[in-house]
Amino acid sequence: MSVTAPPTVLRRRAGLAAGATLLVLAVTGCSGLGRTAVGPVSYTTGKDEVVSVHSPSVKGCHTMGPDGATKVDNRTLIDMVLYTSRDCSGQGTAYVATTFSDTNAASARPWRSYTFIH
Repeated sequence: MSVTAPPTVLRRRAGLAAGATLLVLAVTGCSGLGRTAVGPVSYTTGKDEVVSVHSPSVKGCHTMGPDGATKVDNRTLIDMVLYTSRDCSGQGTAYVATTFSDTNAASARPWRSYTFIH
């Protein structure tokens, strides 16, 4: 004895499978757009002002204020690298893991930019 599903059931299953496939493709295709480092990056400027940037983009170089920063708190979910240059280049970098901080010595140059390691 052979059991065969009616054509309407087969079409419904095929439609559900196609819809699920399209949903998966749409989600994975958009997942790379606008990725952010979830959480705040806070830094203290040379004038003792605290600046917080909430969920910055993981892509690109981020500059700090004109005075730079003497202390940086990475409260995001992604590790970061601090630079003394404004364009995230050169030597004199510092690696700051997620949920850690970095404080410059009084004689050190201020941090002027940062990138995320992703």
